Amino acid sequence: MVIAASIHKARLGERYRYPENPYHLALKFCMERIAKFLAARGQADKTTHIIFEKRGKEEDRDLELEFLRIKEGANFSFAKMEGMKIVFADKKANSGGLQLADLIARPIGIKHLRPEQPNRAFEIIQKKFDRNGRGHFEGYGWKKFP
Repeated sequence: MVIAASIHKARLGERYRYPENPYHLALKFCMERIAKFLAARGQADKTTHIIFEKRGKEEDRDLELEFLRIKEGANFSFAKMEGMKIVFADKKANSGGLQLADLIARPIGIKHLRPEQPNRAFEIIQKKFDRNGRGHFEGYGWKKFP
């Protein structure tokens, strides 16, 4: 199952006078959707590790603070996400999950930036997005903003 968020940075800057950090926005959108996904399956109270690749001491600290803020209720539903735990993995760990995330990130981003461009990888990935009851994935498994 894929849950993703993509931020069009140029449009974000054009639309908002003081735009939020796009990385933090994407984190919030993904955490909200993960929380809904888990709740729908009766797993919201279970421990869920959210794994991030280390980027640097200061960047990791800022990301962890934002993660904790969102987890404690700074999200769309204002609900606490008790079961979510943050984990940082070194790139040298060669994590299969992080490699998979890297492989699907680019086709998703290209689809957001250039939706008319042929994108065979996205055609495969889109089948894996979480969907609502009517089968729609945009806004559910994939949050595009703005």
